[in-house]
Amino acid sequence: MTAKGPRPGPPRRGGDDEESGLGPTRVRDLLGIAAVVTLIAWLLVRVNYGALPSLPLLAGIVLYVLAALELLVAFVVRARVSDRQIGAAPGQLHPLTAARVLALAKASALLAAIALGVWLGILIYLLTQTGVAAAAHDRPAAIVGLIGSVVLGAAALWLEYCCRTPDDPTDDALGS
Repeated sequence: MTAKGPRPGPPRRGGDDEESGLGPTRVRDLLGIAAVVTLIAWLLVRVNYGALPSLPLLAGIVLYVLAALELLVAFVVRARVSDRQIGAAPGQLHPLTAARVLALAKASALLAAIALGVWLGILIYLLTQTGVAAAAHDRPAAIVGLIGSVVLGAAALWLEYCCRTPDDPTDDALGS
């Protein structure tokens, strides 16, 4: 038997990120989470809709607030990362801060996928209840929440993208 270990040869692009799961967030993973949560939410709402209180119109507004804050942070991070010079600059983003922002982006993307699944599951149930007045009243709130979760997901993915560093300059560009 041979022992399993890293393959000999040059390291793969991305280093150990692929093995540890720390690569960029994939949209298909988020959509998979949203699909599972949609099914669960739809089942729960289908069984318990009569016992639930009515949805306030602005129930999903917190998703918009989080998305706006993440967009603001993304533009700040992008400006600091793109203005990076050789050596430490006073406005440079500290690596620990960048790691925290990246963790925020990944967590927000996961939250957006879960929220998308919940709001979509609720909305699917509400759309099937055409003759129920309470369902007609709750539909706008579900639509507001659904759109908010998509906006938050886009903002989280943009924030994650902004945390990427530009490629290191080549020796020719440095004028060596």
